[in-house]
Amino acid sequence: MSTTLSDQLEEYRAGWMQRVPAERRAVMERHIAHLAEAGIAKLARKVGDQAPPILLPDAQGSIFDVATLLAKGPVVVTFYRGGWCPFCNLELKAYQNVLPRIVAAGASLVAISPEKPDDSMSTAEKNALTFPVLSDVGQKVGKAFGLVYEFTDELRTVYDGFKLDIPEKNGTPGEWSLPLSGTYVIGLDGRILFADLGVDYRHRTDPLDVLQVLEHRAAAE
Repeated sequence: MSTTLSDQLEEYRAGWMQRVPAERRAVMERHIAHLAEAGIAKLARKVGDQAPPILLPDAQGSIFDVATLLAKGPVVVTFYRGGWCPFCNLELKAYQNVLPRIVAAGASLVAISPEKPDDSMSTAEKNALTFPVLSDVGQKVGKAFGLVYEFTDELRTVYDGFKLDIPEKNGTPGEWSLPLSGTYVIGLDGRILFADLGVDYRHRTDPLDVLQVLEHRAAAE
């Protein structure tokens, strides 16, 4: 049985490659290449930058201010596409599995998606998550971090084929956009201590790598 998120993602991707028609896979690969050529990841917030404020509704619809967590210690912030994305669900479960170690290192964890609070609640319940799952409807925070990209017309046809209406999922009629999968560690002063993001949503930061950053920091204090 796989023990790391990287292994789990690779296993799922192997099956995904067999299930998804070749023409759809080709479109998605072209879009990933397009994002890489556009250099969107290089323009996003990076280590040393001040993190934008994060005040968003949680799964119950109450406004959650990440600054309240920063008053206690560093915060891991992971951006995911939505509860409809199997790669995202694997990532969220992996974070839940290491949550006790994150807390032991003096840190907190929040996950952010562009989905509506009701869908965030469904994601939290489905994956038995005990950390805050926040809804960035309109992607104000995702855009402030520099993570949001627009769909091409070609990519929209693929998601239509999957019967995934992204504007409806996100509560933003006519807006076909998603965030890159990105993970940050924000320090007590609001500065970014760790940043890892990529244009291929099938690859994610392994929580064990984030833990290493947190535990090294805790040991140095």
